[in-house]
Amino acid sequence: MTPAARIDAAIGILDRILSGAAAEQALTGWARASRFAGSGDRAAVRDLVFDALRCRRSFTARAGAATPSGRSLMIGALVARGSDPGAVFSGQGYAPAALDALERAALAAASAVEALPELVALDCPDWIAPALRAALGAEFANVLGAMRERAPVFLRVNAERTDRAGARAALGADGIGAEPVPNLNFALKVTDNTQKIKTSTAYLDGLVELQDLSPQAAVEALPIHPGATVLDYCAGGGGKALAVAARGAEVTAYDALPQRMRDLPVRAARAGARVTIAGPDDLRGRHFDLVLLDVPCSGTGTWRRTPDAKWTLTAERLAELARVQAKILDDAAGFVAPKGHLAYMTCSLLAEENRAQIDGFVSRNPSWRLVRDRLYTALSGGDGFYSALLTRA
Repeated sequence: MTPAARIDAAIGILDRILSGAAAEQALTGWARASRFAGSGDRAAVRDLVFDALRCRRSFTARAGAATPSGRSLMIGALVARGSDPGAVFSGQGYAPAALDALERAALAAASAVEALPELVALDCPDWIAPALRAALGAEFANVLGAMRERAPVFLRVNAERTDRAGARAALGADGIGAEPVPNLNFALKVTDNTQKIKTSTAYLDGLVELQDLSPQAAVEALPIHPGATVLDYCAGGGGKALAVAARGAEVTAYDALPQRMRDLPVRAARAGARVTIAGPDDLRGRHFDLVLLDVPCSGTGTWRRTPDAKWTLTAERLAELARVQAKILDDAAGFVAPKGHLAYMTCSLLAEENRAQIDGFVSRNPSWRLVRDRLYTALSGGDGFYSALLTRA
């Protein structure tokens, strides 16, 4: 595919997403219907789509459009990188249709504007900006700016199978470059050929797992020792359960929606990890040294990876999530052993889902106290992520 043909494909995919389709669903549908597109084409189109979703507001403004569309987003993307949209929107071959008079006039008007308003330039929805400012303080603009860029790819080395040097050697044999992340024991940042990870020997043999830097750091800071009993109460795909198991703990995984754990047995077998899948009856009357809660959340910290979520989140959904989070905290506390710990985590930047939840829990349960908490942002390398550790007072 030519660069112009890739942009034309991205326009159609973006229009589907703007009409309500999930980004991954729209991309998969296009790929299945476009057998002519090679792996390089699919990767390039995906990058165009995700860049446009991350920068949806500013790209729309740079095109001079009142509302986003596939065309306006791709026109704005070209303007943002200093290219002439008219050279791409030519209508020749597989290129998008030529710019019309209205589009050219809108572009001229947009180019006369000296600077975009702050929230437009940062691609931040108006309604959530006050909460993000309150949570991020002086780092608001820098964090939002960083979240307009593509996220780095990180791997967690499986300590049960190898060390970082061994993992790097195995990855290098498949042409994948990776470098150690300072101050963490198991983290690698991928520097070359990220698209080869899932077909590499290192990945298929369970030497490494894909896991963002922030949850890696949060899990590594947990009080875990060999033989400790750990309940991953919102296990999902099991990334944190596997990271805990690699440190010698006895891990039980539970999720209120068991289908979320469908891949966990395969992942555990690949990693050589001992993880027990539990249902509600299996937990009755049991207590654990550590109960880990990676609760459902807004995902505001992962906007680099799931940029469509930035524009679909609503205040009503946020309020609903806050109620769910509070209930999970209250329910899970009963599974913590007398001298055990409760770890609460979200991939959110918002205080409503983070420290406010902890303060609310402690006020409802004064026999508990906060040991420590930390908010990670894109400025520390990984996704936005919050972690709090509690124990009984």
